[in-house]
Amino acid sequence: MNFHIVVLAGDGIGPEICGTSQKVLDRVGQKFGHRFEYESQDAGGIAIDKFDTPLPDHTLAACQKAQAVLKAPMGGPKWDKLENKKRPEAGILGLRKGLDLYANLRPVKLFPALKGASTLKPEVIEGVDMLIVRELISGIYFGEPAVFSGREGPLRGQHGDLPRAGGGTHRDAGLRDGAAAP
Repeated sequence: MNFHIVVLAGDGIGPEICGTSQKVLDRVGQKFGHRFEYESQDAGGIAIDKFDTPLPDHTLAACQKAQAVLKAPMGGPKWDKLENKKRPEAGILGLRKGLDLYANLRPVKLFPALKGASTLKPEVIEGVDMLIVRELISGIYFGEPAVFSGREGPLRGQHGDLPRAGGGTHRDAGLRDGAAAP
């Protein structure tokens, strides 16, 4: 099988991570008869420097046409002082929204060979095998910056709606139910 993958190498150690990841994918391809075609695009800090936006329209369009996206870390101290809409993190949120990525899957499983590397006591972590499903697209992520009143004075945060029913909440539940099925 052939696969078209857009590579967003990002910033900092991102290009190194993507380069190594591509080597791993190529080895998988050799072993199982797959071929990966990589298309590099800019997102994050490098895109801010080149195009004055963390997620150029052409990058999002390429990601939408691809079969997969390989994304490395984005951002760094160089872009920390930019307004929220211009920061590299805004590019990540734009990818989530533009690709309709509604959940982050975080498996937790201890492999016996790594028992000694865990910061948790063996009796706590031993036998753990679970999947954490984290919602990614509610108003909490896409809300506007706001200042709220607090006991100690103003609090900075974001104003957004947390879905209680419908929309992403139902999709998350379906994903969790499917993952939990034997």
